[in-house]
Amino acid sequence: MAAQPVGGQKPFHVVSPILESLPLSKAVGTKVFMKLENVQPSGSFKIRGIGHLCQDVRGRALPDPPLSTGGNAGLAAAYAARKLGLPITVVVPSNSGPTPVRKLEELGATVEVYGKVWDEANKRAQELVKTEGWVSIHPFDHPLVWEGHASLVRELKDSLEAKPDAIVVSVGGGGLLAGVVAGLHQVGWQDVPIIAAETQGAHSFHEALKAGRLVTLPDITSVAKCLGAKTVAARALECAQECQVISQVVEDTEAMRAVEQFLDDERMLVDPACGASLAVLYSGRLQRLQSEGRLRAPLASVVVVVCGGSNIHSAQLRALKNQLGME
Repeated sequence: MAAQPVGGQKPFHVVSPILESLPLSKAVGTKVFMKLENVQPSGSFKIRGIGHLCQDVRGRALPDPPLSTGGNAGLAAAYAARKLGLPITVVVPSNSGPTPVRKLEELGATVEVYGKVWDEANKRAQELVKTEGWVSIHPFDHPLVWEGHASLVRELKDSLEAKPDAIVVSVGGGGLLAGVVAGLHQVGWQDVPIIAAETQGAHSFHEALKAGRLVTLPDITSVAKCLGAKTVAARALECAQECQVISQVVEDTEAMRAVEQFLDDERMLVDPACGASLAVLYSGRLQRLQSEGRLRAPLASVVVVVCGGSNIHSAQLRALKNQLGME
């Protein structure tokens, strides 16, 4: 199903399915709807915001090639650039692994591997922007990216009979969170709590919330590399002042067990970043938040954003489990 044109331009994303998950509903004790962003053309929700930003770049008729960083964001930018007929260079950190590099090259992107984590790759990208005169396509910290991601909530409003009692999202750099908050404002759902899930070792948003200011992690140690921003966008912290945002940090092993359980339950393989959100549901954390009075009880329904699975395959799943001592 195609998304509706905005400003005369047809978006690159599709209206993703929203389905009830009986296994997740059983685990949580209430109706759980899955917003299946893993079926987007580039494999994740990123195509919403990144595609929107790339269309703006193309619309300004800038002659120089855009540049992006990051795994899922890079894939989204490469997909959009291919559709727009623009050349693109994507800078990725070495911890991305070979899968996203191969997929980026298949989309026609020039790939440069630089640094160990996203923040280091982003510094290199900004150097290229200055020295080459290129256009920077930031993976999460840009108003047009948030505006594009907000379309996800508008689709929820169109699809659901009633607003949910909570939305569960994974947080890396904070772009999806900012987009969801923007969407909640647009549809008048500002009172819907957001459960912000991260993995230990990529929990920069949680640390920022705790400190009341932006915090830079010393390193990214989580296997959920798609969540691997050492510092979240300032806008993510602002979002916690505008809506009820409840931070939840899960262990890597919990995220990986959730990935496996979801594969068995729903026959879909998603990445560990998505596993963070799923772990919140499988682990009983929502029930704990209810018992603590932080969420209403009972909950009529919950939405989980199944954010992506473009950077995972069966062999990598086994390798990550072995790395974590789970096999």
